[in-house]
Order: sequence, then structure tokens, then C-alpha cells
Amino acid sequence: MAQKPAKPTGTTSSSRRAVKPPATLKPPARDFQAQVFARYPVEIASGEGVWLMNTRGERLLDLYGGHAVAALGYAHPEWTTALAAQAQSCQFQSNAVAMQVRAKAARRLVRFSKLPFGSVFFVNSGAEANENALKVALRMSGRAHVAAVEGGFHGRTAAAGAVTWGAQAKWYGFPRTPFDVSFIPRGSLSAIAAHVTTETAAVIVEPVQGLAGAVALGAPFLAALRARCDEVGALLIFDEVQCGMGRTGEPFAATLYNVRPDMLTTAKSLGNGFPVAALMMSPLVSASLKTESLGTTFGGGPMACAAVNAVLAAIREQRLLERVRRLGAYIRTSCIVGPVTAVQGAGLLVGLRTTRPAKEIQAELLECGILTGTSSDPQVVRLLPPYILEEEHVDLLRDALKDLDA
Repeated sequence: MAQKPAKPTGTTSSSRRAVKPPATLKPPARDFQAQVFARYPVEIASGEGVWLMNTRGERLLDLYGGHAVAALGYAHPEWTTALAAQAQSCQFQSNAVAMQVRAKAARRLVRFSKLPFGSVFFVNSGAEANENALKVALRMSGRAHVAAVEGGFHGRTAAAGAVTWGAQAKWYGFPRTPFDVSFIPRGSLSAIAAHVTTETAAVIVEPVQGLAGAVALGAPFLAALRARCDEVGALLIFDEVQCGMGRTGEPFAATLYNVRPDMLTTAKSLGNGFPVAALMMSPLVSASLKTESLGTTFGGGPMACAAVNAVLAAIREQRLLERVRRLGAYIRTSCIVGPVTAVQGAGLLVGLRTTRPAKEIQAELLECGILTGTSSDPQVVRLLPPYILEEEHVDLLRDALKDLDA
């Protein structure tokens, strides 16, 4: 694990409020980046461990991990070494040639999952993984309907966006969806049968919804989806782009809830910052594939696979799943203070339910030197910290929350 900088000294409110971001951070002159992102009022220069350094030389405790990506934190030595070694050896070859680093990553990922998957298809992003999963389901079934769940987020591409709750009203942009879509009310067992029928190709679901505010859908609801899919011959897709790869304290939420999907997508923490995603498929789904059924140029590149192997090795060798469970429980028992009335989610996918708007709490925590996220629920602050988090870092969050007005 990367050595973290020393914790800021002192426990007073004034010592914690070291970061004083401007009200807005205007882009510099002739910044040619598309202005499509809402940005924090800070500019990051570097990172080490669970800490970020801004361009003013001030440190921030990162409890957001770049949208759940930085599972190992920053400057992780083994991960960095693995990427450097692969870059020197061979930085890229396509799937047209066999590479041991790719085969090793696929084999280790399936074994890590503890689920009986038959194959792995590596791609570049969570949206791309979901896009391919939906395509496989539609081809296998010959059906034209997909059921999703209210509150879910699956990506910004055509198919993934079509099954994202609220996308068509906000940003979808395509003139029509590529298939029929309906949304199951979140957590409603009684509504499942009406939405999942003999016309349904697949159900896609986040077992723990991330953007919605760390909403755990729970074993009964997920098991009911599995049972209904079996009844009508539909495929069950678990989108674990955000909640997978150990973030719940188990390899995947599928293992946490003991529900087996036909396909599972994962990304974000999979590469610790190197763009990579994976679609894992059951033996039955794998058997449906033929040459050129799926394709990608950069997916499964050797650099990406070296990153995957390094992440899986670190999770095992540093016993990070145990730490995720321990620290997740510690947040739940210690952080219902100040404006926080409840904690939801699983592992280190955490939602802090607040009495005041989450954006206000996020801004005030940033002034204390703590970086957090918000969600589509205006009353939920979202935490997605690196798995190398320690109790002392949670204590910093707890103490900062205590100082905030309820």
C-alpha cells in the first residue's frame, strides 16, 4: 500500500478547515475542454494514498475516489510498477493475437467473483459493458423488450442510456430507443410480473444503486427478479459497474446477496484508474457467442489487463475485502452525527442521509478538506472512498460532520 502523508495535526474546527476553495473555479483562458461537467471548486495536482493535493498545495481527504474508481488510492506502488513493466514490455496488441496477460486477467477475475461464469469480454467502460450485455440478451432471446429498475443508472450510450432512469427526460438525445423499455418500481415485488413477461429479453439492475444514493435493493427483490426471469425465459443482468469489485465487502453484490445473474458487468474499481471494464457471462450465454459476435479495439489491451491483475492481487494480498467490511461498518456506527440522520448502502458504497440539502453538506465538508459526492437524491451525500481507508480517516469525517449545523 502506498505510504500516506501524515494526518493533518490538531483536532479543532479551524485546523480542519484548511481548504478554502473559491466560490467557482473558472476555466483558464482558451481552455478547449467541452464545458459539460459540473466541477468541484478545486484543481487537483497529485495524490498519494487516500489524500489528494490541490494546486495551492493543500491536502484533501478523498472519500469519493473519482466516482468509485480509485479502489487502491493513489500512487499504489505495485499497481504503478505493474503498469510501468507492461508498458516497457508491450503496451498494446489487439484481441487478434493471444496474450498471457489478458488470459490471466480473465481467469483471475472469474475466480475472484466466486460465481460460475463461463467467459469474460473485456471492454473500455461500464456503459460499453452494459451495451454489449443488452445486445447479447436481445440476440439470444429474439425479443424486443428490456425491463430496468427505477433509479438505476447504466451509462450514456444508446442502449445503456435507454435503460437509465430519467435519461430521456434529461439528456438522452437519441430520437428513439433501440428497444422497448419499462421500469419496475424500485423494491416492488408485486410489480415485477407486469414488467417481466414472455416478451422480455432481459432485466438489468444495479444490486446497490450508486447514483441514486447508495440504495441497496436487497436479497428478496433481487431473488424475485431471478425467479421471474427463470419463469419467462429472460436473462438477468447485474450492473456492478459501481458496486462491484469488492466495494460491498464481497467480490460482487451477486455474492453478497447470493443471487446469480446470467451476465454481470463491472468497471470503475476494476482498473484503479486505467480505463477497463468487463462483461462476465454464464456458460449458457457464453455458448451462444460466435466469432465476431462482439468486438472491440482497445478492450482487453495489455495495459488494461496488467491493471486488472494488479488490482486483484492487491485486494487479495492486502485483505482489502475485510477492510471494506470493517470500515463500512465503522462509518455506519460513527457518522450519524450533525446533519446526518441515517446511513445506507453496503460496504464502502455509502449514502449519508442529511437534514439539509446534500450539496450544502458537500460544500461544507470540502471547506474542511474532505472530498465527497452527491447523488440524484438531494438529501444524500455519497461516499466511495478507496479500500485502503483507515479508522482515523473516518474519524476526520465524523468530527467534521459534528461541527456542521444540523
